[in-house]
Amino acid sequence: MEWQQLEYFRVVARLEHFGQAAKELAIPQPALSRSISKLEEELGVPLFDRMGRSVYLNSFGRVFLERVEKGQSFA
Repeated sequence: MEWQQLEYFRVVARLEHFGQAAKELAIPQPALSRSISKLEEELGVPLFDRMGRSVYLNSFGRVFLERVEKGQSFA
């Protein structure tokens, strides 16, 4: 897990939209999607519920966001 993935996660969680998050982060949307997928794979849980083009922070995502924002360890 990299710091950059955590920042990407925070922006997607706030906007609940990969396209808008990619624009704000100034990175290609496919790269952002891959980064979030890799983070979810590393954690072993989905962080978002995906419905078509929309994404919604799920219960795992909300707990993870709280820890990211508090700067807590994930080990």
